[in-house]
This record gives sequence, C-alpha cells and structure tokens, in this order.
Amino acid sequence: MSAHPYDHGHTVAGWTGFAVAIAGTTVLGVGVCAGSGPLLIAGAGVVVVSLLVTWGLHLAGWGKPSGPRPRDQWDWRVRDAGAREGHTECVGCLLAGRGRKPAAPAPVRNAVPAARGEARAAAGTAAAGG
Repeated sequence: MSAHPYDHGHTVAGWTGFAVAIAGTTVLGVGVCAGSGPLLIAGAGVVVVSLLVTWGLHLAGWGKPSGPRPRDQWDWRVRDAGAREGHTECVGCLLAGRGRKPAAPAPVRNAVPAARGEARAAAGTAAAGG
C-alpha cells in the first residue's frame, strides 16, 4: 500500500534515466574538481545519453502519459499500452511523430449518383453543344 493517494510517475523509464543522469553528473563533478576538460565533456555526454535513454524507454511503453493514471497502473513495472499511438500532449511522443490527432476526412459533396437516364441525357446534351 502506498503512503500517498496519487501516482508520482515511478516508471522504468524515469528510474533508468535518473540513474544514468546521476552517473553523468558524478562524472561532471569529478571533472570540475579535477579541472579536467575531457571529464567535463564525458559527463555532459552521459547526461545527454540519459535523456535519450529515458525518451526511448518512454516510447517503448515503459514511461507514462501526463496526468493521473488508474490505481492499477501505479506499479513501476506496468507498461503503458497507449505508447504505440502516442500521448496527445506529450512532447516526447510529438517529437517522435506520435500522438498527433488524426485529420478529419474532408466532407464528400454530391455523393448521391445520378440515375442512368439522367447521366445519359446530360452527356447527350453536352455532346450536342447545348
């Protein structure tokens, strides 16, 4: 039982990205203390990788959409079934080309076909120049 009545978004994507980011900031901190340019670049690179790892896991269904989730989906091991279609207001899904609302089909005008006799008469009138 959780001590809080709402979902904090504990997900595989979130925890994995956080762990990789902690490793990157640790390397950055060592680089600052040591005054090492290569360590600073490596640490910044690991932080960028943490963003990509989190994004990839989110797109694979190990993240969560924005907003509250049903209580049965609060466990961090639950995959998000809607990740394939994308989440409508999720920046990560929009960047991946997912989550866009489908365009409404254009309305069809005059969808009722003309009767055969009317079509032939119209064609004959057009051919006669009238």
